[in-house]
Amino acid sequence: MIIDPFERVQIGRTGVYVSRLGLGGAPVGGHQSADPLYRVASYPEGVAIARRAYELGMRYFDTAPFYGIGRSEVRYGAALGGLPRRNFVISTKVARVLDLEDSNELALIGPDGLPSLLPRFDLSRDGILRSHRESLRRLVTDYVDILFLHDTRAGEMEEEAVKTALPALVEMRRQGTVRAIGVGTSDLVVLDRYVREFSLDVVLLPNHYTLLTHTALDGFLPLCEAQRVSVVIGTPYNSGILASDLSSPVLFNYQRAAPDVQARARALAAVCNRHGVELKAAALQFVLAHPAVVSTIPGPSAVEQLEENVAMVGAEIPHALWDEMKAEGLLPEHAPVP
Repeated sequence: MIIDPFERVQIGRTGVYVSRLGLGGAPVGGHQSADPLYRVASYPEGVAIARRAYELGMRYFDTAPFYGIGRSEVRYGAALGGLPRRNFVISTKVARVLDLEDSNELALIGPDGLPSLLPRFDLSRDGILRSHRESLRRLVTDYVDILFLHDTRAGEMEEEAVKTALPALVEMRRQGTVRAIGVGTSDLVVLDRYVREFSLDVVLLPNHYTLLTHTALDGFLPLCEAQRVSVVIGTPYNSGILASDLSSPVLFNYQRAAPDVQARARALAAVCNRHGVELKAAALQFVLAHPAVVSTIPGPSAVEQLEENVAMVGAEIPHALWDEMKAEGLLPEHAPVP
C-alpha cells in the first residue's frame, strides 16, 4: 500500500482535516536542547522549511509557545502569513505562558523580533486564555484550528489540568474560539485519564508508538479508537534514532540512546537493508498504518530533511519487510502495518 503524504484526514468529527504528514515545529523554531546532537534551524532556515512544506502540499503545521520560547510560532507566522488561511491547519499549545525575563527590558532580540522570555506553567483559566491570545499574535492569525494542552504530568499538575485547564479548552471549543481540542504529553497514564474523562478530539502522542516502541499499542490506541479520538504521532523517529545511520551516538526520546536500544534499532535497520528500504520510510509508514493515527509530525531542521520525509512516506515497502520484522520479534504480531 502506497501512502499519500498529502492525503487529508478528519480529526474526530470536527470538520478539521490534516495532512497525513505534518510539520513539527520544535526544530523549526530553534528549540534548544542540552544535548548537541539535537540540531535546530536558524530563523531563515525555519521560515524556509515551513514555506517549502506548504509548497509541497503539506497542510498541517504544529507548534507551541515553548518551542524556541516563542520563535517557532513567529516563524510560522512569517512563512504562512498571506497564504489562504482556510487551506491549512495550525495547532498550537497551552499550559505555559511566556514572561519577560526582565520586566523593564523590552528590547527585541534577533530576527524573530522577540524580547527575552521565560516559560512558566500556568494551568489556570486565565493562563490558558492568555497563552492562546499571545500565540495568535505571534502566529499572525485570527484563529488556530487545534489547541492542545501541553506537557502536563501526574500529580498536582494533573489535578490542576482536570480542574481548570481542560474545562477552559472545552469552553473555548463550545464558543467556537478553536475547532478542536486535545492533549499532548509523554505521560501515558495521564493521557489515558484525560481521554476517558473529557470529550477530546485528538491527542498528540510522543514516544509511545513508533517502529521501536509499542507501549501504546494494546491499551491506549484501542481506547482512542473506541472514544473516536484521533491520534497524531509526535516523535516518529524517537527523537532521531530512527532517522540515523546508527554509526555514532544518537538520541532516543530526547536522551542518549542506551546500547540495548541502539541494538534493536540496528536490527530494524538490518531488515530494512535486506529489502532495500530506508529505515526512515519504515518508521513513518508504520505509525501511519494504525487506524487511530491521522497524522505524524516529524520536526526537520533543514529543507532537505523535510523533502526526504515526504519521499519516505511515499516510498514503496514490500509486505515481506513487515513479515520479517514480526517473525524476528521486532514488531508485535498484531501491530497494524501498511
